[in-house]
Amino acid sequence: MDYEVQRSARRCCKTDREFAPGEEFYSALVAEGAELQRYDYAAEAWEGPPPGTVGWWKSHMPDQNTARKHWAPNDVMLQFFDELAEQPDKQDMRYVLALLLVRRHVMRLEESQRDPHGRELMVLYCPRRDATYQVPAVMPSESRIEEIQEELTRLLE
Repeated sequence: MDYEVQRSARRCCKTDREFAPGEEFYSALVAEGAELQRYDYAAEAWEGPPPGTVGWWKSHMPDQNTARKHWAPNDVMLQFFDELAEQPDKQDMRYVLALLLVRRHVMRLEESQRDPHGRELMVLYCPRRDATYQVPAVMPSESRIEEIQEELTRLLE
């Protein structure tokens, strides 16, 4: 199933205050009937994910003067994705990269499964390669999140 997620409203849904450039804020996707609604919260108004939240994340409002990040071409990202499959100690990074590839519409999530040990697997399809991948859902630890973000940015920008 594909969902369209709205862009940030650039203002807090609780206080109706517009976010300043560089300001930290939180976003939550909330299931409302058959649709997902995005709600953005100023850091001081965030009290945790609201009921019905499907997912949430922390962001920074971009500065208009800051250049946008330009990611590597999709083929480079796919090659790195393949290389990470051979590195058991970097499966959390491969999971994050897979999510990025889904977000960029390079891959699509077909389904979730469990392996024989009960671990969750994302089943992804890549139309560009006409290939299906099973990617273990390995959530990075708090200490690894920033490390993975920095390494992916360094390698793929």
